[in-house]
Amino acid sequence: MTGMAAAASSTDRPGALEITRRLAEICGPPFARFAGPADEVAGRTARWVAVPGGPHAAAEVLRLAAAHQLTVVPRGAGTKIDWGAAPAQVDIMLDTGRLAGIWHEPQGSPVAEIGAGTPLRAVQATLDRTGQRLPVDAPSPGATLGGVLAADEAGPLRHRHGSPCAQLVGVRYLDADGELVSLGAAGTELLGRAGRAGGGAAGGGAAGGGAVALFGGAQVPGLDVARLLCGSQGGLGVLVSATMRVQAVPASRVWVTRPVWTPLEVHDLVRAVLAARLDPAAVELDLPVPVPLPRRRVHPDHPSVRGRPDHPSIARRSAGPAAAGSLVVLLEGGPADVAERAERLVAVLGPETVVGHAAPDWWGRYPFGPGETALRIDVPINDLHAAVYALRDAAGAPVPVRGSAGIGTVHAVLPGSLPPDRVASILAAVRGVLLARQGRCVVVAAPAPVRRVVDLWGELPTLPRLRAAKEHLDPHQRLAPGRLPGGL
Repeated sequence: MTGMAAAASSTDRPGALEITRRLAEICGPPFARFAGPADEVAGRTARWVAVPGGPHAAAEVLRLAAAHQLTVVPRGAGTKIDWGAAPAQVDIMLDTGRLAGIWHEPQGSPVAEIGAGTPLRAVQATLDRTGQRLPVDAPSPGATLGGVLAADEAGPLRHRHGSPCAQLVGVRYLDADGELVSLGAAGTELLGRAGRAGGGAAGGGAAGGGAVALFGGAQVPGLDVARLLCGSQGGLGVLVSATMRVQAVPASRVWVTRPVWTPLEVHDLVRAVLAARLDPAAVELDLPVPVPLPRRRVHPDHPSVRGRPDHPSIARRSAGPAAAGSLVVLLEGGPADVAERAERLVAVLGPETVVGHAAPDWWGRYPFGPGETALRIDVPINDLHAAVYALRDAAGAPVPVRGSAGIGTVHAVLPGSLPPDRVASILAAVRGVLLARQGRCVVVAAPAPVRRVVDLWGELPTLPRLRAAKEHLDPHQRLAPGRLPGGL
C-alpha cells in the first residue's frame, strides 16, 4: 500500500480524524502527519508519523495508541529500518529525532546520559571536545544512538569493548502502555510503574551472563530487560535515553595492514596476532571477491601453449586474484607504547606489513549495499575460515566478506538477483556447517522477495526466553509486532 493509500485508509477508519487531531496536540502540528511513501518499515507502510518533543509526549503517543489498539514502531534515522522482518502492521511510526541531546555531559565522569534520537556522530563530536569518546563505532552513517542500541550494531571496536550493549550503564524506556521506566544495566527497575511488577534482576552487568529478569513470576536466566532492549528493534520498548560508559580518546592510533588471499591464511594470521598478546583494539578483515589479473598475450612458441587448440591467438588470465584482501589490526594507547607494539606486530605479520596513521577506506563500513542480501556470520574464531569456505561452496563462487576476524563476526554479501529459493539453499548449507561449530548465520537485510521466503534467523536457542519477555513487556503486541524472531 502506498503512503497516499495508507493515508486514505486512515481517514476512512472510525476515529481516524480524532487520532490525527490528538497526535497534533501531543507533538505539535508540524510534527504529526499522515505517513508518506518513504515512511516504510521493511516494506510495510505506516499510517501516521509522530515526532514527540520529549519523553512525556512520547508516552502520550503510546497511551493514545493503546487506547485505540494501534501498533507503534520506533524510528531513529532510519538507517536500518529495512533490516530484519517486516512488522505485521505499522499504525504509528514514532520518530525519536526530537529525543536528542547529551543530558549529562561527563565533566570528569565516566558516563553520559544521551537521548535516543541523538546521532552517534554528534555524540562523538561533542564528547571529543572534552577529550572523551564512546567506545562505539557503528558502521551505519547517520545512525542515532537509539537505533544503534535497538539493533545492537557494533563496528571494529567491538573486539576490545564488546557490543554497544556492553557499554550500557542504564536506560530509560517507555513500555507498551506509555509508562516511563528507568533501569540499571542489570535490569533493576529504578523508577516508574509504581505498584506494578518490574523487570527486577540480580547478578552481572550488561556484558555479564548472570543476570536474571522476572517475567510474570518466571525467572529468565542470563537475560535482563536492559540487555533485551538491545537488538529488539523496538519490539519490547521505546528507548528514550541511554546512560553509556565514556573513555578518554587514545593519544595514538595506528592501523597495521597485511595483505591476505585466502580464509586459511587469515585464520593462521589471526591466531598469531592474538597469541602475541598485543592488546589490539580491533582486528578487521576485508576479503573481496578475487579479480583475475589483466589479460596478457602469450608468445605462440612458448612451451606452455604450443600445440593447444586455442593456439596461436591465445589470450589467457593468470591464476589467482589481482587484488588481495586485507587483515588490519588497530592499536591504541600512548605513543611510545603503540609504536613498540606496532613493531612487534610487524615482526609477527611479516615483511609485507604496512603501518599507517589512517584507517583504510573500507574500515567500519558494511560490504553490502541496498538491494543485496546481507548475512552475518558469528562463529568461534578457529572455525571462521571453515564458515567462509562453506559459504563459498554453497554459493558456488567466492563472496565478499568483511568484519571482525578477531572475534569471529563478519558480514558477507549475496547478489540481490539470486532467487529466494537459491538463497534459502545457501543458508541451509552454511547453517548446517555452523551448527556443529556453535556458529550462526542470520540474514541482516534482503530484498523483499527473499525476506518473505527465507528463515532470517535460523535456530535460536533463546527464543523461549524472548517470547516470555515479549509476553510480559508487550502482551497486546502493540510494539513492532512481527519484527522479532519467531514472528513476535
